[in-house]
Amino acid sequence: MRFSQSLAGTTYEFDGLVDLMAKATPLRSGDELAGCAAESDAERAAAAWQLADVELSTFLSELVVPYETDEVTRLIVDTHDADAFAPISHLTVGGFRDWLLETSTRDDAAARLAAVSPGLTPEMVAATSKIMRNQDLVLVAKACSVVSGFRTTIGLPGRIATRLQPNHPTDDPRGIAAATLDGLLMGCGDAVIGINPATDSPEATADLLYLLDDIRQRFAIPMQSCVLSHVTTTIELIEKGVPVDLVFQSIAGTEGANTGFGVDLSILLQANEAGRSLGRGTVGDNVMYLETGQGSALSAGAHIGTGGRPVDQQTLETRAYAVARALDPLLINTVVGFIGPEYLYDGKQIIRAGLEDHFCGKLLGLPMGVDVCYTNHAEADQDDMDTLLTLLGVAGAAFVIAVPGADDIMLGYQSLSFHDALYVRQALNLRPAPEFEAWLAGLGMADTDGRILPVDVGSSPLRSLTVAR
Repeated sequence: MRFSQSLAGTTYEFDGLVDLMAKATPLRSGDELAGCAAESDAERAAAAWQLADVELSTFLSELVVPYETDEVTRLIVDTHDADAFAPISHLTVGGFRDWLLETSTRDDAAARLAAVSPGLTPEMVAATSKIMRNQDLVLVAKACSVVSGFRTTIGLPGRIATRLQPNHPTDDPRGIAAATLDGLLMGCGDAVIGINPATDSPEATADLLYLLDDIRQRFAIPMQSCVLSHVTTTIELIEKGVPVDLVFQSIAGTEGANTGFGVDLSILLQANEAGRSLGRGTVGDNVMYLETGQGSALSAGAHIGTGGRPVDQQTLETRAYAVARALDPLLINTVVGFIGPEYLYDGKQIIRAGLEDHFCGKLLGLPMGVDVCYTNHAEADQDDMDTLLTLLGVAGAAFVIAVPGADDIMLGYQSLSFHDALYVRQALNLRPAPEFEAWLAGLGMADTDGRILPVDVGSSPLRSLTVAR
């Protein structure tokens, strides 16, 4: 199928749906790197205009990545809910955008959006996001309600959780414990206390899991922990009886990119089942923690779609959410600026991508968070991250990631600080997860409105936070 659109006396031709979606995507360096970006703003506008007239049902027959060669495509097609799709099946992409904006203003918006969610494919959602302004992405995402639970409840309206990320370049237990204490005293950690290990060895991962579980039990913290080792390492540790709360894995939107991560759908489903078999949750049994990021398929050379054409990175990112949806996770976040300026060049592109990813994930039914971050060689700074954090807070993000001083000394990138989490909660009147908030209040660390209070560490029960192993 070919598309054409005339604009200001020029006719632009698009060679199929893959080409049309790529050309309609707001400018980003990754698509330029892949050779699929529009060559001018005029061509981009023409593509967006044409994309708005594409019927949603087209995405069920014109596949972006071939069914025969990609298990993510097969998952998307084989699990599509035709009954949920029926009420909107007559709409075009532009008509669906209008429907979303109108629905988001209704009192029953959350229920109406949740009802159609199983009938949406990632490509439908990605296409719609491409013709939306930033404020549209915020408005619709805020109207979506997605709740998950393990020991804390994630995604409730009026709340934003945090991943406390106490990484250390040598996995030093004392350094990790110190960073954990710092975060807890500032009300962080209700989404997860999650460590990126410096090594993926089972022994090192087990030591860190025992450390975090000891902290949890010693201070009766309603929290879940995770050491972000490869999923196969975590499955091995589950079989050995190590105290695993959440099972982590990075995922992507094509079979080839997931192969680059060393996983496929069967391994991920096995991991989900293994995690749930432990029965360690108290308020829910969502056990998966997943991470994604625009550009991962391109960086793996696994971004080629139907007709041998490169697929734009935002569409492939949204396809990763189909994988996540099949796993019913507690948490999923895009590490939006982590891969570098080759994929998202500057603050403007990072902000736009973060809002797109959050919108697409929530509309597809996921408890979506964002690692508001950038690398030191990107044309971005902490002011850009302040802007994105604030917009995500307004949009109802499930959680964000925070590290000491906003500087991850192990992974070597800039994220948010514990103070940033305090800021967004105070500025937007957002609260921690309810179970975690009650624990903070019980220790005199938060008031009845969920605001964090100054604490004398010398008199706090947390003063004895030390390593156990």
